[in-house]
Amino acid sequence: MTQPLPSPTEAAARDAAHSLGLSTRSLGLLHDHATTVFLLPEEDLVLRVAPKSRNAGMSRAVTLARWLTEQDLPVPEAADVPQPVLTPSHTVTLWTYYPQRSKLQAPGAKHLGSLLRRLHSLPAPPLELPAWQPLTSLHEAISNSTTLGSEQKEWLLGRRQELLAQYDQLEFPLGHGMLHGDAYPGNCLWDERGAKVRLTDWDEACTGPREVDLANTYQGVRFGRSESELQAFRDGYGYDIAAWPGLPVLTQIRDMHTLGSYVRRADRNDLQALQELEFRITTLRRGDTRTLWSAS
Repeated sequence: MTQPLPSPTEAAARDAAHSLGLSTRSLGLLHDHATTVFLLPEEDLVLRVAPKSRNAGMSRAVTLARWLTEQDLPVPEAADVPQPVLTPSHTVTLWTYYPQRSKLQAPGAKHLGSLLRRLHSLPAPPLELPAWQPLTSLHEAISNSTTLGSEQKEWLLGRRQELLAQYDQLEFPLGHGMLHGDAYPGNCLWDERGAKVRLTDWDEACTGPREVDLANTYQGVRFGRSESELQAFRDGYGYDIAAWPGLPVLTQIRDMHTLGSYVRRADRNDLQALQELEFRITTLRRGDTRTLWSAS
């Protein structure tokens, strides 16, 4: 029987591993969303695969993670190999694998708050980070989408402009500095070997108002995050962003930002992503901030 061809991301992962002399006999898919993640269990490594257009961010993630490790901030350890690895259409980075087999609950909002407090207190890193530019990638995803209709595109781009205009009027009491850029509790992992929580996924690291890193957790009420979790986050970070009038603007910007990966997945004929995308757009258009979204 003819074996099915691997997906483009799997082919990229295999090519990258082979170029480094690694066996891919047991390669398996861990996660597929904005970035596709594969596991090489025999090497105790994960491979993060992204379109080649994201090579700059993936490369920065490796360099930044190595520097953050020197600063004693617990982040995933980048594999000691030349990386990123470029294939004809993708960029691949390699990281230590941290199995999440503990009977403990997944790391929570308080862990994230504490890690962000430590991150925001660090000196500037020895590499140039881009400035945070809200909804830039969403504009590209919407404009190039083969799934969205013209009327949907018009509304989404118009709403994007409204939010950016509101953002430009905000004042930020926490000041500007280095940001994780995609900080939410789901980007925290247990390291059972080191008895610590590590903050992962650094390819959106940037500079900007520190409130951006805090607002993402509050946007998580879209996915059922409770008030007790928000209080734990406030306790971990040591600041109550809920009292800041700019928070609704940032959470609504985050709402819009989350559409980008679903647009791209829908354009690849992912029917589950298309269904969730349509649902999210419907709730946004009617100004519904309470209906829960799916994180799938």
